[in-house]
Amino acid sequence: MSNGSKPLPGVLRWTLGDLTVTVMNDGYLPGSLDLVVGIEKDEAGALQAAGFRARDPRITLNAFLVTGPGREPLLIDTGMGGFGGPTLGRLPAALAAAGVRAEEIGTVLLTHLHPDHAGGLITADGSAAFPNAELVVHTDEAAHWLGDGALSRAPEAAKPYFENAAKATAPYADRTRIVTGGEVAPGITQVPLPGHTPGHSGYRIVSGDRSLLMWADIVHLPAIQFKRPEAGLVFDVDAEAARQVRRRILDEVASDRTFIAGAHLEFPALGYVARDGAGYSFVPELWVAAA
Repeated sequence: MSNGSKPLPGVLRWTLGDLTVTVMNDGYLPGSLDLVVGIEKDEAGALQAAGFRARDPRITLNAFLVTGPGREPLLIDTGMGGFGGPTLGRLPAALAAAGVRAEEIGTVLLTHLHPDHAGGLITADGSAAFPNAELVVHTDEAAHWLGDGALSRAPEAAKPYFENAAKATAPYADRTRIVTGGEVAPGITQVPLPGHTPGHSGYRIVSGDRSLLMWADIVHLPAIQFKRPEAGLVFDVDAEAARQVRRRILDEVASDRTFIAGAHLEFPALGYVARDGAGYSFVPELWVAAA
């Protein structure tokens, strides 16, 4: 609940082997149950209420910083940047609170090219927010949003998303690496999770005997989609593929007791998935403040 004061940056550091993963909250997107597809609106509202959330959801937005000995800081996603409203765009303050300057970022791994993940690539004047960073994106994602003729083929309602993707990535044109999965940085593997967008991808981070799967946008609305994985959002490019991938990943991480993080899980967005009747539940990781 806001008391009218300026919000403090949401930052939480987590040790993973010899790496540090810092969760950075960019704010939230004001939402509506009109965004939910695949289940009835009344059921979605009831699930929000059962989860102690407001009927009109706030969709949390997180990005992730990876640091460690002998390596340049690496960023997974960049937040909304200037493409959003007053409840978003907090990543620069969070990055500063984490003690990292934008020019120190050596690599930006994108999960996909929706503006809430790629908008923070640029500053207000359109220049690169991370002037020394290489950009990494899945080949199917680049082809869908940035390929020849992509804008002209896009449905009219979707054209702003294509224009935003092109604008955000333009300053990185000569330092963009297009990949199809596999290791993209030491200890970090891209995991294709197509459906939400064609090249939507998560990233598995491994250090020593510890691992973390940052699953990007597998879940947007935790109170709804853990209980009813068939529920999707209107932003899904391929709704059926997104449902299938969500079901598969939820089953896999629950079976394997995988440590996960999500772009739209409520901050600090780290935990586990447990089976819960016909659906699932999210179990936050126990966080203990340092002495």
